[in-house]
Amino acid sequence: MVNIPYHVARIQGRLMRSLYKSVLPQIAKIPLKQTQRVPIAVYALSCERDLPEQVASIRSFIRYAGIPERFTIISDGSYTENSCKLLEAIHPCVEVVPLEKLKRTDLPQSVYDYAAQHAMGRKLLALLSIPVNQTTIYTDSDILFFPGASDLVNLANSGNTVSRYLPDCACKMDERVIYDEVEKLNSVNGGFIVFKEPLDWSFALERLSKLEKLNDYFTEQTLVHLTMHYNQAKPLCSKRYVLSVEDQFIYPDKYAGKEIALRHYVNDVRHKLWLNVAI
Repeated sequence: MVNIPYHVARIQGRLMRSLYKSVLPQIAKIPLKQTQRVPIAVYALSCERDLPEQVASIRSFIRYAGIPERFTIISDGSYTENSCKLLEAIHPCVEVVPLEKLKRTDLPQSVYDYAAQHAMGRKLLALLSIPVNQTTIYTDSDILFFPGASDLVNLANSGNTVSRYLPDCACKMDERVIYDEVEKLNSVNGGFIVFKEPLDWSFALERLSKLEKLNDYFTEQTLVHLTMHYNQAKPLCSKRYVLSVEDQFIYPDKYAGKEIALRHYVNDVRHKLWLNVAI
């Protein structure tokens, strides 16, 4: 039996994305009604393919969390000059920086080898290169922010130095860098991280250096998972910081609303992002 509500939602999502993409230059120039500044630096790694999602994500963050000290888009190298200008037109706090310019040069060779072979390796390189001199957020481009994102200001202003991570809804890991089953507990999603201080990545990178092949999709996320727990990071509230695919096969978005801070629209529910985008 055909699941009509599910297919209608997917079709509507595609149409909404197509429409949004067609008017991106106009959307980027629409002023955001926000004056509150927040002591947060935000970074996102993205590519030309994800330009519509990135625009929507930036605008939702500024609208609901506030104006960060800077919102840095780390380009994987595929963004065109016009796309970079479009992103920077959203707000003066937005800047686009090539990964090649941002990347650290003192990391283990295995990191650069992984980055050369796989997109997730480039994400790992970006995460390792982000400077953390204050409350710093890393966010994927397929994350949409909601009114509850004002909670991020409280996290930034708290004296707590513990970093926070987004709990994952599934245990998807590179088993080659997991040495004990207990290490799989409390899965971390690498799509949204609140850094309160620089992290010690040495524990995870030592395991990366022992791999013969570096092209596994989940290697980066598993290394993030290990690093978060090694540094005693704490999970964000999963009711407010949402990563779930439980509503994948129904029409409505079960989680979008004023109470949540964000939702990570991973691939299975990516179409639902476009049912909630505001201009």
